Amino acid sequence: MNKTARPSYLRIEENQPLFCDLAQQTLKYASSLGASDAVAEVSESRGLSVSVRNLDVETVEQTNDRGLTVTVFSGLKRGSASTSDFSTQALRDTVDAAWHIARYTAEDPCAGLPDADTLATEFPDLQLHCPWGVSADEAARIAMQTEHAARAVSPLITNTEGASVSSFEGQFILANTRGFMAGFPYSRHSVSVAPIAGKGDGMQRDYWYTAERDPANLSRPAAVGRYASQRALSRLSARRIKTGRYPVLFEAPLAVGLLGALVQATSGGALYRKSSFLVDSLGKPVMADHIDVLEDPFVPGAMGSSYFDDEGVRTQRRQVVHGGTLQGYFLSTYTGRKLGMPTTGNAGGSHNLFLSSRLTRKSDNLRAMLKKMGTGLLVTELIGQGVNYLTGDYSRGAFGYWVENGEIQHAVEEITIAGNLQEMFRQIVAVGSDAITRGAKTSGSVLIEQMAVAGQ
Repeated sequence: MNKTARPSYLRIEENQPLFCDLAQQTLKYASSLGASDAVAEVSESRGLSVSVRNLDVETVEQTNDRGLTVTVFSGLKRGSASTSDFSTQALRDTVDAAWHIARYTAEDPCAGLPDADTLATEFPDLQLHCPWGVSADEAARIAMQTEHAARAVSPLITNTEGASVSSFEGQFILANTRGFMAGFPYSRHSVSVAPIAGKGDGMQRDYWYTAERDPANLSRPAAVGRYASQRALSRLSARRIKTGRYPVLFEAPLAVGLLGALVQATSGGALYRKSSFLVDSLGKPVMADHIDVLEDPFVPGAMGSSYFDDEGVRTQRRQVVHGGTLQGYFLSTYTGRKLGMPTTGNAGGSHNLFLSSRLTRKSDNLRAMLKKMGTGLLVTELIGQGVNYLTGDYSRGAFGYWVENGEIQHAVEEITIAGNLQEMFRQIVAVGSDAITRGAKTSGSVLIEQMAVAGQ
């Protein structure tokens, strides 16, 4: 897709000086009240979302949000308040409210701003802001192209749940009383469609989407539509299978969810509350010995790239898992203090994560991974939550494909797959070269040695 001129109403970068001034005013007033420390964030965002169904426009939504949040500290006490009104009186009222809360809350020995030497000081160009001057009419045309391509694949595509196009831009400034002030504009754009195949009781639905910071990197609308329909059509052979224990291959878009589970289990909040099955796991084997997990916040244009975390702490490129052994947690300043450890720059979550295997070859595409599995279950959709992070127990409704001798035989529905994440991580047999990125996580398909499958 071609980039076009930015619409004037967005004014993303132009407001940065104004935001800096608002943040400085806020911090200055907080200090005048007697706050020992304070932090302020000023932000704005603009968005456009257009959805169509059966080639008719269903919704056009434009958003325009802005806000200021301030947190003030009175020693080991803290209070926060926010406003969308940027007038001088509104800012003062917001700081007053936060200060009132801080004075009457209980002390927390772990409260406080990050240490000054942990704050970000370098800001290379990460290409996080790529405007897309798409109008509502243009977005509707793109959505219609996507849906039309989906409907044209086969007469068996009988309907759709619609197609949508969205464009989102924002910017912010984060500042604190320890001398930190920085921020940046950012963007996110997407195209999606959800076709329906078959009729009556035999109907099946699937979807596909493309999402990027840079609209030039989005997949073509026709390609998104065709692939979504191919996925829906392949589901028409769905039937149940017998209950048993089988090898399970997670399709790449689902395999990134295993990375999400790892982050959840090794996040500071879960660890200091002792609500994770990976408590005290640092320096211990947690995955198969051929597995590495890399965190890299500095990938140009990637969704999870950032110079600093939600507290202004500099991010870092690091091996989270090396040869199956856990090398690091995901900690904010607060959770790090609760654990007696330094922050890892992960206030607000993980950055770009990459799951890889030292055994993977370039030729290990999905077809090769099916051959590796031989006979078992390829899972392409998960239903429900079903994860207990205290015990690691894992149970999810699923849809997928039954595989014999490395070849897909038919689709499979109305099943549940179950296991324990601790065992699943250790039983990763292979990771495919068919890597896909979803949000801030990247993985190829992941083959688990064996899981329980409840069918009929």
